[in-house]
Amino acid sequence: MSLANGRHYLAIPGPSVMPDRVLQAMHQPAPNIYTGALVEMVATLIPDLKAIAGTRHRAAIYIANGHGIWEAAIANTLKRGDKALVLATGRFGIGWGEMATAMGIETHVLDFGLHSTLDLTQVAAALRADKTHEIKAVTTVHVDTSTSFRNDIKALRETIDAVGHPALLMVDCIASLGCEEFQMDAWGVDVMIAASQKGLMTPPGIGFVFYNDKAEKARETLGQISKYWDWTVRGNPQEFYEYFCGTAPTHHLFALREALNMLVHEEGLDSAYRRHKILANAVWAALDAWGQEGSIRMNVTDAALRSHAVTSVKIDAPLGTTLRDYLTKNLGVTLGIGLGMAPGGSPEWHGYFRIGHMGHVNAHMVLGTLACIDAGLKALKIPHGNGALEAATRVISEA
Repeated sequence: MSLANGRHYLAIPGPSVMPDRVLQAMHQPAPNIYTGALVEMVATLIPDLKAIAGTRHRAAIYIANGHGIWEAAIANTLKRGDKALVLATGRFGIGWGEMATAMGIETHVLDFGLHSTLDLTQVAAALRADKTHEIKAVTTVHVDTSTSFRNDIKALRETIDAVGHPALLMVDCIASLGCEEFQMDAWGVDVMIAASQKGLMTPPGIGFVFYNDKAEKARETLGQISKYWDWTVRGNPQEFYEYFCGTAPTHHLFALREALNMLVHEEGLDSAYRRHKILANAVWAALDAWGQEGSIRMNVTDAALRSHAVTSVKIDAPLGTTLRDYLTKNLGVTLGIGLGMAPGGSPEWHGYFRIGHMGHVNAHMVLGTLACIDAGLKALKIPHGNGALEAATRVISEA
């Protein structure tokens, strides 16, 4: 017998749960793509996207996943043979660097491992050693979905400025946008990228590049690039089709409009950020309690460095996979795999899981997930401390 029948809950760090309203917004016939309601609606998306990004500068929309947006950002700022400093605190920081390398960029990777945030002293030393300013860009992630570290982007910008280095600062916010505050302009970010499927509560398939005047000038020095990836027209379209270099992703746009209505205009960004913070703290309280016995522990020990969107967890192998499989098959909850925390297929790979708490998520979703984890630990007789649900409930009741 299984208790998984009913609506399955996806507690992975993206694609995140899509609200019924977002799904229903897509359930309509294909629209006129030349004039009328769709054209008028898309123009309203840009101000809301800029508000979430914290920028007054340009935004370009692409029909692509996050990997495509990595390429878009690189294609518009760097040319083959240019140098980039890649700062990694997990698999996705490394991945952006790998994309740059594949495009002919000479990358110098500062890999801070899976258990620490950026070491700004090392960053400063690397930039200071670049006497002739051959490094054209510094890339990093705001939140690395694999490790669940949240990096201090404002402090990184201050470090670059203190050294007096002119490199562009390029930040991946795919895992964090809409879940926690990001201030592109105030923090001095030149290029920021995001995608639809996490905090923005929309199906995977559209991504965004936000770029300022400094980045726009870098694009002007490159000469010709691929017409599809070129942000010049997308960021300043004169015709509707130029937003997308062709046919619009119509039903994704209907979904995004409804998601932005919910996030920006109804709940409000400050409230959304506070909701994510409280729910993250409830998850952490439960994990702290479970961790009093047995092997369960959070990957990020310092709460100030943890993402409010995802939490990466270590447990003795193979119990991570055992627990995930039990929850999926018997309780109707799917947890995230330990992506990038150990080599795929190795015994150690089975000793991790991740809890996604991003986007369309509320107290009963989080408490339900935690209760199912608690039930799974008990059913499987995995050693753990007691009082997790009480601790999580206390966080929410005292908020």
